[in-house]
Amino acid sequence: QVQLVESGGGLVQAGGSLRLSCAASGSTFSTYVIGWYRQAPGKQREFVAAISGGGTPNYADSVKGRFTISRDNSKNTGYLQMNSLKPEDTAVYYCNAVRDSMRVWGPGTQVTVSS
Repeated sequence: QVQLVESGGGLVQAGGSLRLSCAASGSTFSTYVIGWYRQAPGKQREFVAAISGGGTPNYADSVKGRFTISRDNSKNTGYLQMNSLKPEDTAVYYCNAVRDSMRVWGPGTQVTVSS
């Protein structure tokens, strides 16, 4: 089972960019679907983007055209490039890894977008 750690969060002005990373332990990273979710204060956790082991991406409508998900299986790392950030993107961002019935979450990284 993989373990995940996110990094790259921080404070950015509206219109700015951040790149989040999701580093995974273990040797079977390429067999997992990697996803990014976010949770704003007082709201439920919501889907942001996901990418299959072969690199096929999927995005929430709210981030299409602004966010790009990618992965480097040789580095056991997933990425979320976030451009044109908006204050409503402020949240704790979590990555997860899914394979069969297994779902693993990272501890999350805070992203704050100021107006």
